[in-house]
Amino acid sequence: MSEKTFATVITCMDGRVQLPVNEWMQNQYNTPFIDTITAAGPEKVVLAGSASEVDSMKEKVTISCDAHGSEVLAVVGHHDCAGNPVGREQKVEEIKQAVEAVQAWDFPVQVIGLFVNENWEVETI
Repeated sequence: MSEKTFATVITCMDGRVQLPVNEWMQNQYNTPFIDTITAAGPEKVVLAGSASEVDSMKEKVTISCDAHGSEVLAVVGHHDCAGNPVGREQKVEEIKQAVEAVQAWDFPVQVIGLFVNENWEVETI
């Protein structure tokens, strides 16, 4: 893959998730910088958050795309999430649905889904 300067993640505010996700994105997309948009249970916020919460996310994605040239965006959910405490199967389904919702925002980025498991390893959805 060609080198990109920035990638974007919509991820949980849970600090345990940040490092493994950032390292995965850096390695997978050969990009040194990750713009991080956080929320408690971000997949749930994308799917069922208030209009202002979703609009805030969209504004931040706009900045990442327009100012930083981000070309890839990951929607990230994780094991043991206090903001959206559901089982793995439901979490994975919600991540898939959130990816579709973010794609509908029509930004010029590749949108992917990631799940951080109980070992803090990143899995693609």
